[in-house]
Amino acid sequence: MGKRLAAAQKTFDKSKIYPLAEATSSVKKAATAKFDETIELHLRLGVDPKQSDQNVRGTVVLPHGVGKTQRVAVIAKGEKIKEAQAAGADEAGDADLIDKINKGWFDFDVLVATPDAMKDLSKLGKVLGPKGLMPNPRAGTVTFEIGRTVKELKGGRIEFKLEKDAPLIHIGIGKASFSEDKIVENARALMNAVITAKPATSKGQYLQNATLSSTMGVGVRVETSQKTA
Repeated sequence: MGKRLAAAQKTFDKSKIYPLAEATSSVKKAATAKFDETIELHLRLGVDPKQSDQNVRGTVVLPHGVGKTQRVAVIAKGEKIKEAQAAGADEAGDADLIDKINKGWFDFDVLVATPDAMKDLSKLGKVLGPKGLMPNPRAGTVTFEIGRTVKELKGGRIEFKLEKDAPLIHIGIGKASFSEDKIVENARALMNAVITAKPATSKGQYLQNATLSSTMGVGVRVETSQKTA
């Protein structure tokens, strides 16, 4: 462990679980890297990811965004292409854009498609799937509500989902340069969304524990009672 992390760990008790606001303060103080570190929230849930009926996945609009504007591409037809462009999509098209992606263009963070374009786009499943870029109805990226979706994605909407083989969700919720209040509000928005997405088949304690950290910093455990306060 480097001297920087060792010093940071002395600023809080690793065995203690902190209220969200206090955890946020500790994590910000420990984020002393030479770049603007991402603040991450790590959640452990009481579900079995191997059971399809206990999958946890959804979207949430963080009130203060994540500190980075997402690059949004849209596959659509006719007037929906113009709607995407008017809403601020970075790229929008039909067969031409599918062909561009097929040739190796991936200069986007999120790909949105209208339902009537999915048949043509499905041929890129083997290319987009492994990169986590294939539009999905459950993620809200297969929709005719193109204008609203693009604006939400550009404004701070993110997707959360379980790790493939573990009941964990890891996701960035802001930057170390954010004020403590903004990080707290983003964290609460995400946790509320995860609670709302609780599967009906989940038994026992659902939200088991949470840890807040920065990219290069220490992890601070968060009180479960604070998650929806």
